[in-house]
Amino acid sequence: MAVVLYERLCADDRRPSPFCWRARLALAHKNVTHEIRAIRFGEAEKVAFSGQAKVPVLVDGQSVVHDSWAIACHLEDTYPDAPSLFGGAGGRALTRLVNHWVDHSLERALAPILIPYLLAVACPEDRAYYRQTREAKFGLTIEQMTTRRAVFLEALLPVLEPLRQRLTETSFLCGERPGYADYLVFADFQWARSVCDRDLLGPEEKVLRAWRSCMLDLFGGLARSVNAFETAA
Repeated sequence: MAVVLYERLCADDRRPSPFCWRARLALAHKNVTHEIRAIRFGEAEKVAFSGQAKVPVLVDGQSVVHDSWAIACHLEDTYPDAPSLFGGAGGRALTRLVNHWVDHSLERALAPILIPYLLAVACPEDRAYYRQTREAKFGLTIEQMTTRRAVFLEALLPVLEPLRQRLTETSFLCGERPGYADYLVFADFQWARSVCDRDLLGPEEKVLRAWRSCMLDLFGGLARSVNAFETAA
């Protein structure tokens, strides 16, 4: 049976969800042929069969898997002969730590910067919902986030330091070849690239920019193939 990934859709066919990019890149890494079905914020009923309302959702034969980490583990366990996402049990455990760091540090630093930009590229019929849910989550209006952008950008710099340190040591976070830890982090950069018309990495960020460029080139330029702002390429 066909493998199907449900992911987020915004206006102009933009695909900004970092969680969905984690799944997309994991599927590419495993070389699993699949179909993409994109849904708007207001189309949660299209994934109601998964027992919840969020994307990504992966349908793989009789298996229905939601949550990006669960999808990565499903792919690793279901396709053991394909290249490993984790490099063994120890690698899976350490990658889970990276997953938590991205969710609780990197993403929280990026969110108040990117939310106003994403509102602008959301489908018009989704904008009221997106504004309401994000303002409730962060306790700030979109306008307040925009006003404080410089503060949020300054706060992002130390969050990126572990990435700078690691990428001075090796080509990818996982070593000489990319793995799921790279996809976890890069997915947030792809989120920024999908919605934001300014590059969040300054010209001095040579190491991070070089790594990001390599990630964009993976799998035949998969991440470059979607509509995005090339100023953040």
